[in-house]
Amino acid sequence: MALDLLKLRLGRTHTVKLVLLATVLVVVEIVQMAGIFDPAELVFYDLWHRIAGKRFEPKHVALVVIDEPTLNEYRNDPLVFWTPQVAQASRVAREAGAKVVGLDFLFSISPEAWLAKRATRRAAGEASHDQAFREEIGTGRLIQVSARVRLNTGIDDFLLPYTDYLMSIPDLDIPRHVALAGLHADKDTAVRSFSVAPALKLAADGDASSAPRFSLGPLLALHAAGADLNATSWRLAGHNYGRDAAVLPITYSGPPGTVPRVSMRKLLAPDALQQAEVKALRDKVVIIGGEYVGMGDLHPTPYASGFFGGIAAFMTGPEIQANVVETMLGGQRLQPLPSVLAHVYLIVLTVTGLLLFSLLSPAWGLLALMATVSFGFVAAYLAFLNWVLLPVASVPLALGIAYLGSLAVKLGAEARERERITAIFSRYVSDSVVDVLIDAEHVPELGGVKQTITVLFSDIRNFTTISEQLDAHEVVEFLNHYFEQICDVVLAEGGTIDKFIGDAIMVQFGAPLAFADHALRATRAAVAMRREAVEFRTWMQHRFAGRGLPEFNVGIGLHTGDAVVGNIGSTRRSEYTAIGDSVNLASRIEGMTKDLGCVILISRETLEAAGERVITGRSESVKVKGREAPVELFEVLDIRGEE
Repeated sequence: MALDLLKLRLGRTHTVKLVLLATVLVVVEIVQMAGIFDPAELVFYDLWHRIAGKRFEPKHVALVVIDEPTLNEYRNDPLVFWTPQVAQASRVAREAGAKVVGLDFLFSISPEAWLAKRATRRAAGEASHDQAFREEIGTGRLIQVSARVRLNTGIDDFLLPYTDYLMSIPDLDIPRHVALAGLHADKDTAVRSFSVAPALKLAADGDASSAPRFSLGPLLALHAAGADLNATSWRLAGHNYGRDAAVLPITYSGPPGTVPRVSMRKLLAPDALQQAEVKALRDKVVIIGGEYVGMGDLHPTPYASGFFGGIAAFMTGPEIQANVVETMLGGQRLQPLPSVLAHVYLIVLTVTGLLLFSLLSPAWGLLALMATVSFGFVAAYLAFLNWVLLPVASVPLALGIAYLGSLAVKLGAEARERERITAIFSRYVSDSVVDVLIDAEHVPELGGVKQTITVLFSDIRNFTTISEQLDAHEVVEFLNHYFEQICDVVLAEGGTIDKFIGDAIMVQFGAPLAFADHALRATRAAVAMRREAVEFRTWMQHRFAGRGLPEFNVGIGLHTGDAVVGNIGSTRRSEYTAIGDSVNLASRIEGMTKDLGCVILISRETLEAAGERVITGRSESVKVKGREAPVELFEVLDIRGEE
């Protein structure tokens, strides 16, 4: 029966854990589908970038920057008049071996047109101010940019380069030579991803073939790879890219300043092609853009937010475009863990947490919760270093629910166990003993265990004669009053009331709660019972005065030895009791009290176990039914040190 009960409890425990695990996964899935985790995931995504710092050296792209030294060298020329400088820088980059040059700077007006409009031309040469720039565009290897403008009608319009520059494009193929300069920003304005070809909404009568289609970074990468721009998809560095608006993560090589850069003034120098920095542009995509104080082309990236009080660092638009180029040509791409594996990962962490939480105390379980959550963070960062994105925000939620659920289950189980122990033992032992049993680490086995205990039997002398002279109600009254007093004495010493047998009572000491001094406790309880019997005698004389009842007295016998203790009986009815030769001998000793004229008799085993505090009187070696060897018995007079 005990084994069946154990199997039932284990089955229930496993079921509860499975239900809890399923609940965790369902809650996490609902929260993920609702997008509640997205902001938190971005926080950790950015944090991993800041912790990692520079991740690799870009090999496929470089920047030519209009910086402060370049501006100082041409301080008298407004930037709008810099077409000759840009043309020369682009030509030098091409001659140095650059695959393609991208201009992240929009010339929407022409210096020639501006001068002509104001009739300020003083030299014939001014009419050809843009000649070099137009010729550079005509090579087909200088990619210009345009800006997309969303009209109030919801239709996309474009701020394109000046008409003369568009007319210089080979075959007027604008989609091939003019890119969209805009960047894809998340809701928090940070740039973490890009689109090869952003979704556009053109007018119904618009000519889609003459509108810019590709973002700057992807267009430069496709040019550098020699891809067919009329195709619908491409494979670069082991990854597929489509002519659609799919948003892909940017693989940043590092914080702002990581992409190699050359000051434009070095490309404008007479000996530019002999300089090592210019020679390093060979076989690279070159992006020309601004990088000077007061430039507005700055954007937040994963490195921008000042986490833990850090200083925010924005990145220039050209460097972001360069990171897009490196993402497509370098092949390094952060890939989220496949959905199935992500669920398996979360299940493994949750199951591990559940096992730890079920085995540990709430305090240690809280530490285990912190440890497993920390493990999840560390695992996510290590995966990030290996180009894999693990779910992060769902880990503390899943483990937190698992911890709270385990705690609730454990508290519920403890409450049920408390109720079970109270229901089983409250009939036999005192409330204080029940509390000790509940708080004990190991609850006594109820299926039957062998242990050393002291058994006490006591019955009322001349009970038959007394009961014959009283009616049934008076007998019940007399017994209840007597047992009420006796039980208080027994329970006070930690005894377990095994059963009432008519006028007799059987008590065991040392089970279910094991006391090292159970023999002394039993002997002390016997002395107290004798004292209570004397007081009860007075109550009998007053309650049944003049009835001629024999004088009230009791006999008490004790023996210490091994017995089998536990729930004994059938599946229909059982009781917590002790059985064995020691129990039988205690009953025989109690019966000898009448023959030897003693109130309390104990065996030598009990006397030795109780110690020197027991004061004894006469002793006898007697033959007891069921035993061949005589049993040495001692009369107990008192306990030393007891008042």
